Amino acid sequence: MADVVDSRTRSRMMAGIRGRDTTPELLIRRALHRAGFRFRLNVRSLPGTPDIVLPKYRAAIFIHGCFWHRHEGCRYATHPATRPEFWAQKFQQNVERDARARALLKQAGWRVATIWECGTRKLTPSASARLFDWVRSSGDEFVLSDSVRRAGSGTD
Repeated sequence: MADVVDSRTRSRMMAGIRGRDTTPELLIRRALHRAGFRFRLNVRSLPGTPDIVLPKYRAAIFIHGCFWHRHEGCRYATHPATRPEFWAQKFQQNVERDARARALLKQAGWRVATIWECGTRKLTPSASARLFDWVRSSGDEFVLSDSVRRAGSGTD
């Protein structure tokens, strides 16, 4: 299937995708700051360069886009129709890199949270409270996502 826009327009669109200060990131950062948490951003000395690091709690938070990081079963993790082999390889590398970063952080004694983009679309006070409770707790892992799944994905 051919792309619905010309290559110049597609290139401009793809160049506009940011890796930092995304809307989901800003929502989580504001919520954490409002709750009194202080954190560092994009700490390059840690594996995977977590989006948010709370050193006092030894917690690292990754805020993943459902499309780029392949949120399994999520309706936002669509597959591009053009160049399927390229995209499959790219997505697989992203997933492997994420798993490697999580494992390395855990080995180093860090607790890891993954917040999916879909979980921030309607960030409820109860979801925020669950995140805050995890930060204060000694729990190893935390995942925040929306329960909206693709029809027929088997994860409903």
